[in-house]
Amino acid sequence: MLGLGPEDWQAIELTLRLCLYTTAILLVIATPVAWWLANGRSTARVVVQAVVALPLVLPPTVLGFYLLIVLGPRGFIGGTLESIGLTHLAFSFEGILVASILYSMPFAVQPLHEAFSNLGRRPVEVASALGAGAFDRFVTVILPLTKGGFVVAATLTFAHTIGEFGVILMLGGSIPGETKVLSVLIYDHAEAMNYDAAHRLSFMLMVFAFLVLFIVYTINRRFEIAKL
Repeated sequence: MLGLGPEDWQAIELTLRLCLYTTAILLVIATPVAWWLANGRSTARVVVQAVVALPLVLPPTVLGFYLLIVLGPRGFIGGTLESIGLTHLAFSFEGILVASILYSMPFAVQPLHEAFSNLGRRPVEVASALGAGAFDRFVTVILPLTKGGFVVAATLTFAHTIGEFGVILMLGGSIPGETKVLSVLIYDHAEAMNYDAAHRLSFMLMVFAFLVLFIVYTINRRFEIAKL
């Protein structure tokens, strides 16, 4: 089907698993971070914003290199895991998951930050005055009023994870079924001058990227119209 071989489908399955895990974990992490950035008063917010946005300007290979050092057998985290009888995280699915979470962080935090900033504090203060607890305020007030931000954050995070290459290759290499995601497989196909296979996968990703942007812009437009 679609002219794809077993290796292609294996890479597609691995990529989708990485995207789903990254998106789910980042939504959990990014929500409190974005809320604090939007409503906190600490002067440290500027530092946190800069750290969160760092992957937008940092070359992926730089992040991948330092993660390889830290998560590898001689790194602080990797070495600690080895010392207690576990396996270091370099060249593993768990390792590229950590890398993906860090590299896609701004694509989850920034849409949520914008949504929370536009929401303001008034709806939450009213709900609090009526006796709603923190969880009730989030479920009944914050989430319904900022659902567009969550959809955009999830969509961008998922799509960005599919396109990750440099950080994945540096930390994970190209291990079939473990770290060889679609972007790495396309590189391998091109390096082997198997241009037909590289073209099929590249075209699929290009169409997917267009659909993601179309969805994001459509959602933003609907919410802009709803505010009028």
